[in-house]
Amino acid sequence: MKIRLLMLVLVLGIVTALPAVPAPVSALDSQGASALSSFLTEAVSRGDVPGVVALVTAPDRVLYHEGFGKMNVAQGIDMRKDAIFRIASMTKAITSVAVMMLVEEGKLGLEDDVSKYLPQFKNPRVISRLDLSAGAYETRSATRPITIRQLLTHTSGIGYSWSDPGLALVEKLTGKTRPEDLPLLHEPGDKWSYGAGPKVLGDVVAKLSGQPIEAFLENRIFRPLGMPDTAYVVPPAQNARVVTLHQRKDGRLTETPNPETIAAEPRGDGRLFSTASDYCRFVQMILNRGQLGSVRLLKAETVRDMGRNQTGDIKVRLQPAAKAGYTKPFPPGAGEDVWGLGFQLASPAKPDPAMRRPGSMSWAGINNTFYWIDPQEEIGVIVLMQVLPFCDEAALGVLHGVETRVYQHLQRRTF
Repeated sequence: MKIRLLMLVLVLGIVTALPAVPAPVSALDSQGASALSSFLTEAVSRGDVPGVVALVTAPDRVLYHEGFGKMNVAQGIDMRKDAIFRIASMTKAITSVAVMMLVEEGKLGLEDDVSKYLPQFKNPRVISRLDLSAGAYETRSATRPITIRQLLTHTSGIGYSWSDPGLALVEKLTGKTRPEDLPLLHEPGDKWSYGAGPKVLGDVVAKLSGQPIEAFLENRIFRPLGMPDTAYVVPPAQNARVVTLHQRKDGRLTETPNPETIAAEPRGDGRLFSTASDYCRFVQMILNRGQLGSVRLLKAETVRDMGRNQTGDIKVRLQPAAKAGYTKPFPPGAGEDVWGLGFQLASPAKPDPAMRRPGSMSWAGINNTFYWIDPQEEIGVIVLMQVLPFCDEAALGVLHGVETRVYQHLQRRTF
C-alpha cells in the first residue's frame, strides 16, 4: 500500500512539474496583413472613401493596424495610424460600461425606473397616432415606466429625429429636441428603436457619481485603460491629427475643413473623439472579460451579461432615413440580430464562416466608424472612416471587405 501511495505521489509530482499547454490564441496567417492592406489600398484608390484606419486585435496584442488614404484631402496629408476620429455612437458602449460599473457598486438597478434618478422622465407620453401626410400626431400616457435595462437595449421608446420620420415631425412642430421633452415612439419594452437612451444613461451616471459624464469617463475608464486621446475636446496641439469629414452626394465627396477649436458637448450617446489604438484598449478590456492588465473595470460575469441576449424575441428593426444625406436605412443585421446591454449581437440564425461569429458584439458611429468584438474567436476589429451618410454603400463595402479578409486569414496558434 505504501509503495502504491509513493508511486502516486511521484506521478502527481511529474504531472504538476510539466509545463502547462498554452491555450490556442487568435492570429492572422502570413498572408492576412498583405490581403487587408491590398484591399484597403485599392478601396481608397477607387475613391470609395478618402481615408481609413483598420485595426485587428487579440485580447493581449494587436494583430494588424494600418492607415490608408488621406486624413486631410485639401492639404494632402496622408492618413496616420494615430489619427483622431469623431467616433460618435461608439461612445454608447463606453457609457454602457460606466452604467454597469454603477450597477456592480449597488448604486443602480437594471429594473429601476429612470425617473427615480431623473424625475423629468416620470409619466412619459407615447405617440398614439401619426399622420405624416397631414403633419399631425397625437399622444397618450405610457402604461409602463422606462427602465435602465430598456435604455441599455434601445427598447425604451426614446428615438432620434434623424432616423424616425414621426419624431422628426414632432420636433418640427414643437421645436423641442431633448429626450425628456419628446414623446416615446412606442411603449417601453415593446420594440427596438434606435435612440438617445444612452444620453439619458449618461445623465444618470452624472447624477449618481456627482461629476459630469466626461469626468467620470476620464477618471474611471479612459485613464485606467490608458486611452490618452479619447475625450470630448481635442487639445489644440493635436488638431492636426483630426481627420476631416466628408459628405457623399450624387457620387461626389465634399470635404469640410476642421474648425480651429475641435470640441463637442459631452453626451453619453456620442460625440467622443478617439483613435483606433485607444478604442482597441477598450475592446481588449471586453475581450478579457472586464480586465486589461492589472486594471479591472467589470466582473467577468457582468461582461458576459452585456454580451447575452437581453431583448428576447425583440429583434433589431431596420431604421428609416429621416434626414437626407445623414444616413441610409440601418443597421446591417436588422430583422435577425438582438441586443445585449449596450451592444448589437450577431444572430446565430445564419452563421457565415466569412463573417463575424454569432454572438459578436458591435455598434458604430454616424460617420461610418465601426467595431465588433468576437468572443468566440477572441478578436476585435475597428474600422474608422469619416464619411456621411451613415451606412453609405461604399463605406459598408470597406467594412465588409475587411471583415471577410479577417476571417479568411484567421487562425488559432499555440505559442
